[in-house]
Amino acid sequence: MSDVEEDHIEEEEVEVEVEEEEEEEKPQDLTESDVVTKYKLAADIANKTLTGLLAFIKPGKQVVSACAFGDSVIEKQCESVFKSKKIEKGIAFPTCISLNETVCHYSPLLSESVEFKEGDLVKVDFGVHIDGYIAVSAHSFICQAEPGKITGKAADLMLAAYTAAEAASKLIKPGNSNTAVTEAIEKTAACYGVKPCRGVLMHQMKRFVIDGNHVIIGREETDQKVESFEFEPFQVYTVDVFMSTGEGNPIQREARTTVFKRAVDQSYRLRMKASRYVFNEVNKRFPTLPFTIRALDEKQGRMGVVECVKHDLLHAYPVLAEKEGELVAHFKFTLLLLPSGTVKVTGLPFEREMYESDKIVSDELKAILALSSKNKKKKKKKKKKSADDSEAAADAAEPPAAPQ
Repeated sequence: MSDVEEDHIEEEEVEVEVEEEEEEEKPQDLTESDVVTKYKLAADIANKTLTGLLAFIKPGKQVVSACAFGDSVIEKQCESVFKSKKIEKGIAFPTCISLNETVCHYSPLLSESVEFKEGDLVKVDFGVHIDGYIAVSAHSFICQAEPGKITGKAADLMLAAYTAAEAASKLIKPGNSNTAVTEAIEKTAACYGVKPCRGVLMHQMKRFVIDGNHVIIGREETDQKVESFEFEPFQVYTVDVFMSTGEGNPIQREARTTVFKRAVDQSYRLRMKASRYVFNEVNKRFPTLPFTIRALDEKQGRMGVVECVKHDLLHAYPVLAEKEGELVAHFKFTLLLLPSGTVKVTGLPFEREMYESDKIVSDELKAILALSSKNKKKKKKKKKKSADDSEAAADAAEPPAAPQ
């Protein structure tokens, strides 16, 4: 091969590298239409999964079966999109189904499951991603063999949680502050005589990041506050509302923790074979987003996560619960802050007519709920016509004189 041919090949290789670098520098936010499409695809799959789960869950069925069903629907739906492109897609947060006083993160192993009972307050929670763009969703409902009216504290709680989530959705828009959202959630709880759960944070989301640094706290305490900030265009946020009939102080439950996330900035030389198996599987299949050990070999998974957590290689999502006998409701939406307005892309319609309550919503809260999520279009100012322009226009409008 001649020197000229070699130089030509080297130049071509350099050109390819430059093109690849340019592709990598593309914005990974809502300013790109492709990114918006991926968020909406993930949201569509989330909504289909939630619809399927609501139909699947009935008294007598096992919670683990419903969790496995939810994960399966997500994976199958994700397989049907972007078939021609090699991109990561699938579960962004494994299906968790928590009952009654259990607050969150209950995704049991087959050997440790419980069954749904008539009247259980069921909370379904999961996430989907397409190419790292995440859509999360959570929905609460009463488990019934046949639909019937819900009354009493369960009705008050459900209405409070959904109303607060809707109010938060209305307030998350450019120019508003996270403080206003927290205040609206707390005021909604007061209207219905319930409490927001302590320690709940709603996060900004980015590509492959389910828990970004900008956060909204659901309940402010003397020892639990967050920095105030204003929302900006082209951001993505989670509305995540937990309400309790109790004091809203969840604690870690004895149930086994099964949901974990890789701590990407940590490393350690693991000793146990099971631990190395878990760590290798996580790095290969779940490098950035949460997973459940149901997705691994159960025996090795149970043993291996212990050493990984001990050495801070994995972040645990423990099962949290209120006092026994209390109830907790949970709603979660994904919001895209687009130029046209804030778009809620996940969540199903809430059957408000199913819940009877004598509680009255304040006028202030009604005003928030009545706000439009769309941004007002700026009217273009009309140019004022000068006197000369007006005369010229009048002359042009007059018909020509008939020939003599």
